[in-house]
Amino acid sequence: MPTVSFTSALQRFLPAPSAEVKGATVGAALAEVFASRPALRGYVLDDQGALRRHVAVYVNGQAVRDRVRLTDPVGPRDEIYVFQALSGG
Repeated sequence: MPTVSFTSALQRFLPAPSAEVKGATVGAALAEVFASRPALRGYVLDDQGALRRHVAVYVNGQAVRDRVRLTDPVGPRDEIYVFQALSGG
């Protein structure tokens, strides 16, 4: 099963432990996490279900390509990392 991990920056706001989940796509894997931790959804996804601008998701070190529908495939041993992007000057 893929593993979803969240950065410590996001965990300042909500508990977000790593989780092994079912899912063949990034969207399906995240949906599994949000089913048990629904408050995380609003920090990661916008109201249309796409990744928020300030969130980056990587699968095995590669940025996801589909930030809108989250259809990037994931395998049973893949690692999905959810980052809160930093900005500023």
